[in-house]
Parts: sequence; C-alpha cells; structure tokens
Amino acid sequence: MGKQRRERLVIIGGDAAGMSAASQARRLRGVDELEIVAFERGHFTSYSACGIPYWVGGDVDGPDQLVARTPEAHRERGIDLRLRTEVTAIDPDGGRVRVRDAESGAESWEGYDKLVVATGARPVRPRLPGIDAAGVHGVQTLDDGQALLDTLTELNGTAGRRAVVVGAGYIGVEMAEALLNRGYEVTVLNRGEQPMSTLDPDMGRLVHEAMDGLGITTVGGADVTKILTDDAGRVRAVATEDAEYPADVVVLGMGVAPETTLAREAGLPLGASGGLLTDLSMRVRGRENIWAGGDCVEVLDLVSGRERHIPLGTHANKHGQVIGANVAGGYGTFPGVVGTAVSKVCSLEIARTGLRERDAEAVGLRFVTVTVESTSRAGYYPGAAPMTVKMLAERRTGRLLGCQIVGREGAAKRVDIAAVALTAGMTVEQITALDLGYAPPFSPVWDPVQVAARKAVTAVRKAG
Repeated sequence: MGKQRRERLVIIGGDAAGMSAASQARRLRGVDELEIVAFERGHFTSYSACGIPYWVGGDVDGPDQLVARTPEAHRERGIDLRLRTEVTAIDPDGGRVRVRDAESGAESWEGYDKLVVATGARPVRPRLPGIDAAGVHGVQTLDDGQALLDTLTELNGTAGRRAVVVGAGYIGVEMAEALLNRGYEVTVLNRGEQPMSTLDPDMGRLVHEAMDGLGITTVGGADVTKILTDDAGRVRAVATEDAEYPADVVVLGMGVAPETTLAREAGLPLGASGGLLTDLSMRVRGRENIWAGGDCVEVLDLVSGRERHIPLGTHANKHGQVIGANVAGGYGTFPGVVGTAVSKVCSLEIARTGLRERDAEAVGLRFVTVTVESTSRAGYYPGAAPMTVKMLAERRTGRLLGCQIVGREGAAKRVDIAAVALTAGMTVEQITALDLGYAPPFSPVWDPVQVAARKAVTAVRKAG
C-alpha cells in the first residue's frame, strides 16, 4: 500500500485569522500529513493592529511588542511562511493561486488542496486631490504605523505642530489621543455631527464634549474636499467645503472596507458590505475547499439576524481557530456576534454592544430606550467616577437589543455584561436579577448596567 499523499493548505494573509488557522491546523495535523504555506505581502505576521495607536502615542514600545508570534516562530512549527509575497489571483477551478515576489517581481502559480482567504480589510481612502501627498497617512498595518512615526520624527522640534485626523470612529479618536500625547495641536474632522458613529448621536455627543475638554478640536458635519500641499508636495492643510485646517501631518481614520478584490475577481460570493459570505464552519459558500475569516468576511449579527461587516481582531482569531480545526479534519463553528467593541480617548472609556436605534429600526424592531447616570464605584468610595448607560429593549418582550456606555475608569468593560445577556437572548428583567459581584471599590450596590435594566423594565411595561 502506497504512502498517502500529503495535503497542501495555502493561506492568503499572515495576520490574525490566517496564522491562527495555520497554527490550529498544525496542532491537529503534523508536517507529514499537511503542508502549510502562508503568503503575506507585508513585513510582519501575527500582530495587533489595534495596538498601533498606542505605539504611535508612546504608550507601547513597538513594533516588536505588538507581534504575538514572529515569522521564525511560525517556521519552527513547520509552517512555510513567505513574507513580501503577494497573491495576485485565485483560480478556484484550477486549485491554484498566482503569487508575486515583492523584491524580484517574479510570478508563479502555487497549487492547493485547501485554501484560506484571510486578506483583511483596507482603509477607506477617498479619491481626493492631494490624498497621496507626503505627510498623509492611513493606519492599518505595522508598516503604516512605522511610516507615520517616521513622519512624526521628521517633525520633531517643529514649533506649533498641528495634526488633522479625518474621521472620528475608533481609529480616529484613538489616533487623536496618540497625537495629543505627542504634543500636537489636534483637530478631528468628522462627516457626521457627532464622533463615534457606532454610538447613537446622544451618546456620541458625550464623547464630543469630552474630546473638547481634552483640548481636541472636533468639527462635525465636515466633509473633506481636498488635501492642500506646499511647493515641496507636503501636506499643509485639509480643506472642507467651509474652511481650511492647517496640518503638518494628516491621519486618515475613516474606517475600513473588506479587502475582497481577489475574491471578487475569482467569483467568490460577497455580501452587501462587500465581505465574503461563509457558512457556520467559515467555509466559503458554494466552495468545498475554500475557507475565509477575519476582516474580509461578513458575520451573522445574532441580535438583528442580518450579516454585517465587523472588523475586529477578537473575531479574526476565533475565525482562525474554527477554520484551522475544519481544514485539519476536525470540527468547529462560528455562530455569530453581537457587535461588542470598546475604545478610549485619554481617560474617557467608550463601549457598545448590540443594536443602535437606527439598526433596530432598519430591521423592523419596535423598542424603548432608557439612559441612566451612575458611578463606577459606590458613591461614597474614593475615586467613584460618573458613567452614562443607554439601553435598548424590545417592546412587549423586553428582550435586550443593545447597550452603550460612556464614562471614566471602570466603564468600558461593563458592556460585557450586556454582551453576554444579548448572546443568551435575555430580557432586561432577567438582567436585573443577575448575581453580579459587589463591593464598594468596584461598583454601587446596583451595577450601572442593572440600573439601566431596571429603568428599561419600567419603560417596557409602560409601552405595553
């Protein structure tokens, strides 16, 4: 009886989802059974993109501190990891991918038995005059972070250094903090009226007020029209329809979109947000030997029942674990998400999970909302800090639909209570009965989330 042929697994993308899949597959199947080849077009693998603002701001040494596992560590485990190698085409019918060496430009076709697409997301970069000028930076990869730091180093010693951040989502507010910590005068230009569009506008207003209090100028309703440059081609200002904002450096924080160019060209199925569509095993729909995970896919929102693009490293790592198990012959599923995310700008913590008001309206849900003011600790205990909790609950049933929290120390991670409740399909009345930990240094007798839930119970009863 002949020796069984070794299967070949090819992975496109060397960050969270791709390398988690590779590592999990290797745990389950040895090098004699499964050959694993991973292609990464950048210089780094298995890194925390979420940590880039804190590296830029000086809170974290990097980039090495942001790398969870080096290329050498992956190779020692029997994973053929090829850096600076870009996949330029997928041939699903032929079971192969075309790759190009970034250094030599040489191209070749590589066959696979199983393929994992983990191409991540790309920063939204509108086609504006001057958008490619020196001093204008996106922040998506460690290479991007290094390029921005190089610019900041060049500007060291410049008096009155000014930075403009375009966009006020997670990356925008985190980069605003980083640049403020670097001693820059920071202006944030936001298309919406309030920062953090992942929150309802009334909660976003709290973030706006806090940013203003920190000395960050936040301009709402600002639609950027062009980037102005000097005679040397460097950025000098950002223009909107109404004004010009001087800038020595510009950071684009306008969100990301799924990087699915290869998938689209290969005819793989995409959803409304442009992300790849998969089944519960993270297998691409209609393709027996192709899986996908991370920021390039859409996932099921367990609250709304719709598929959404939610680019977060937490999801990407879980996708990779599921994919790795399945490609190695094991079993795993990824049931979906509730849309939990936390962030901060200086000492202000920001959290959300579940649906916003407009999300609930978009899927036809009828709901009530409540907002409460509470504190992080017992009011008499030193260090008690205020926080605002907003909660959405379905009319009649009282099912929790969403929760948003803005406050100081101890605020953000409280959203995890609501995240668990959403995943379990709990009602706000059931939340009021949860046996949560209490001591004055950690919370009031009634945790702020339960205070909001109590008020939501009353609102549901009144609404009938």
